[in-house]
Amino acid sequence: MTSAADPPRRSRRPAWAGRNYSLLTASAFVTNLGSHGALIAAAFAVLEAGGDGGDVGLVAASRTLPLVLFLLIGGAVADRVPRHRVMVAANVLNCLSQAVFAVLVLAGEAQLWQMMLLTALGGTGQAFFSPAAEGMLLSSVRGEQASRAFAVFRMAMQGAAVGGAALGGAMVAAIGPGWVLAADAVAFAVAGSMRAFLDVSHIPQRAPGGGMLADLRDGWREFAGRPWLWAVVVQFSIANAVVAAADAVYGPLVARDHLGGAGPWGLALGFFGAGTVAGALLMTRWKPRRLLLAGTLCVFPLALPSAALAIPAPISVLCAVMFLTGVTVEVFGVSWMTALHQEIPEEKLSRVAAYDWFGSVALVPLATALAGPAEAAVGRTSALWGCAALVVIVTAGALCVPDVRNLRRRTKQVTASGHLGSADALGSADAESPVRGLG
Repeated sequence: MTSAADPPRRSRRPAWAGRNYSLLTASAFVTNLGSHGALIAAAFAVLEAGGDGGDVGLVAASRTLPLVLFLLIGGAVADRVPRHRVMVAANVLNCLSQAVFAVLVLAGEAQLWQMMLLTALGGTGQAFFSPAAEGMLLSSVRGEQASRAFAVFRMAMQGAAVGGAALGGAMVAAIGPGWVLAADAVAFAVAGSMRAFLDVSHIPQRAPGGGMLADLRDGWREFAGRPWLWAVVVQFSIANAVVAAADAVYGPLVARDHLGGAGPWGLALGFFGAGTVAGALLMTRWKPRRLLLAGTLCVFPLALPSAALAIPAPISVLCAVMFLTGVTVEVFGVSWMTALHQEIPEEKLSRVAAYDWFGSVALVPLATALAGPAEAAVGRTSALWGCAALVVIVTAGALCVPDVRNLRRRTKQVTASGHLGSADALGSADAESPVRGLG
């Protein structure tokens, strides 16, 4: 008990790191730690069950297909139902599907259709989780500190990727993929418990009226009316697809045939995670004035890992390439989140995030499913060089849009009415005031 004469306690957290932000950051760390190991485990579970590259692609596509199908619905739901409830329900589904997946793999009875079904359930959970989580994070920080807050969030999230990928690869090599999948199920359970304590009282309640279709149309108008937004989403619809094919399908195959298996591939992914941590650390200090120009220029190095796998480069070179790519892609990530934070009204965040996610992952199921046939048709090396070339082409195309080159950082926010408001005047989410704050 303190007396009036006692000096006030200083919070160990910075002013912008409120309760919601801290819970979101901690829970994202936990889930990323598990999911990056599980990504490796799922691929090697398919290979150990007798599958080939095409089967690995089918399982990867099984996750992203329902993600594409349900994302827009998930965004509309997250702007109607308290976002933390949507996030917890999605975590429960992910926990149960990964737990069953782990049991089947550990029992040695996992069949391809079972792995595809369980992975599809995980993708469905992600479809509802992602727009809700993005809206929740964007509404949890102050405007003038948004860039630093997002950089610290992503540093924690990507730091988990370093440990998750390296530990996951080592665990797959040492004790098999089943136990890594089981650990991922536990991670979802822990993170879901933390997210249940998020506070949504600062988010204004939606006015009654209108249905889900009206919400989707409203979100589409917000999305389509901003050239910088749809141009970058179109860019990433192709870039994400070819990178997913390279990482989820070709990467494990190249690792198995040339690099020594799951351990080295996990190490390479860990270096990518280390690069993202370094990039996020950079973005806590660097605030480029032209947000999307700096960010989009930093997408070009995404072509390098595919090129390194095509050669194939030694593991030391691949790790260096992955680190550099992680640094530069994180510059884009923080810049993109900051642009969404300053331009999109709070009450439309989840719907706009759903269109963002939808466009960004729409082609991933097709790309991962076709990765195996493409390898059979033109060879793995040519397919990987094609992935690298497509990243360069679509990134150059995005830079042709004037709004991408010219969107500038500012200290004003978009209020619910669509006007600019002072972030300082609005206060902070930690003080339970109606502020809009991820991607």
